[in-house]
Amino acid sequence: MITRVVQPFNLQKALEHVIANKGSAGVDGVSVGELRKVFSENKLQLIEAIKQGNYQVQPILGIEIPKGNGKTRLLGVPTTTERVLQQAVAQNLAPLFEPEFSNHSFGFRPHKNARQAVGQSRDYIHSGLNHIVDIDLKNFFDEVDHCLLLNLIYQKVKYKATMQLIRKWLRAPIKINGKLHKRRKGVPQGSPLSPLLSNILLHQLDKEMTRRGHKFVRYADDFSIYCKSHNQAKATRVVIEKFLKNKLKLTINEEKSGIRKPINFTILGFGFVPTYEKGKKNQYQLIVSEKAWKKLKERLKAVTRKTTPTTFEERITKIKEVQRGWLNYFQGTSILGKLRDLDGWLRNRLRYCIWHHWKKPERKRKNLIRLGASQDHAYAWSRTRKGGWAIAQSPILGTTITLQRLKKRGYVSLTELHLQLNPSLCEPPST
Repeated sequence: MITRVVQPFNLQKALEHVIANKGSAGVDGVSVGELRKVFSENKLQLIEAIKQGNYQVQPILGIEIPKGNGKTRLLGVPTTTERVLQQAVAQNLAPLFEPEFSNHSFGFRPHKNARQAVGQSRDYIHSGLNHIVDIDLKNFFDEVDHCLLLNLIYQKVKYKATMQLIRKWLRAPIKINGKLHKRRKGVPQGSPLSPLLSNILLHQLDKEMTRRGHKFVRYADDFSIYCKSHNQAKATRVVIEKFLKNKLKLTINEEKSGIRKPINFTILGFGFVPTYEKGKKNQYQLIVSEKAWKKLKERLKAVTRKTTPTTFEERITKIKEVQRGWLNYFQGTSILGKLRDLDGWLRNRLRYCIWHHWKKPERKRKNLIRLGASQDHAYAWSRTRKGGWAIAQSPILGTTITLQRLKKRGYVSLTELHLQLNPSLCEPPST
């Protein structure tokens, strides 16, 4: 297998994949932009070291990223070179395991995606399985048992050199705030191998749920089981919790896990509301969860932070990327009303950025006059003691930095983009 891993076509494919995924540099400071040159210079040496079995892995860079609940998640970032090698191994491992994975596992798999998982969940609910065992694994990626995982891989991969390489990556130390820490469990998030390794481990859970005849949906470490009654759901939760603890050495997060009804259940950013249509029992409509709305607003807020050193055009480009990705994901939900409210808030954020960029009072006065404000109003507002956010929402910027002027600079509203992606919403009702 090592021969196939270091085969030129496989390495080139892995290199292109890592470059396309972008991401930050590891402990060696080599960025994705520099990767092609650096990897080309060191490729022969790396291949020889891997074949001889004396390849030395580099530490992982630990980066803490904020979570929605105010806490942080530790992201383990291998060097860009390590990511190429891990991707090359993953490309050879995946075909061995993929054919056996469950049809109800949707995360990080070819031809599978989150919307399919949501659709399967809705189908179960529409069939009357309205008691949902919603289980959240506690720090899953930090708690994966290395011995258990390696034993599962060894059942398919009987190659000593490949197993040694994977073990080295699993045991690589992590560098946090300049200090190295040993790792004896866990799979680093940020590694190209981690999605496949997590699926290999949790496939054991899929097999157990299938053996018991459960209807379930799993997307990476998020999974839910659909039952006909509350008692059945309670019994199912007890059994699955015991299996996770005894067989996979994983624990569930009690605070985030429970038995839900559809109206109180969210999956991958979607919620459910009953349609109340006559003759349609157990029918639910997909909605965007409050958490997903909050995340969108946080992402737009980060892009439009006035202190971020960037041009207006760069902000607009980034906003469009965020908007298009979010709207494509949540297509098919009723969101027009909330989008209009969010558009008004976003335009004021942009006006705030422009006002901040003008900086000096005299420049503000001249720009306001140039945009159509009277001499008196321009002078008064340029010297006001009001805060920038208050001014952004005031009539003086609403009537000068108008929607039309923002559009000329490249701005496209969420509402407009949503209608472009869903032309049927623009069509008049048939008579």
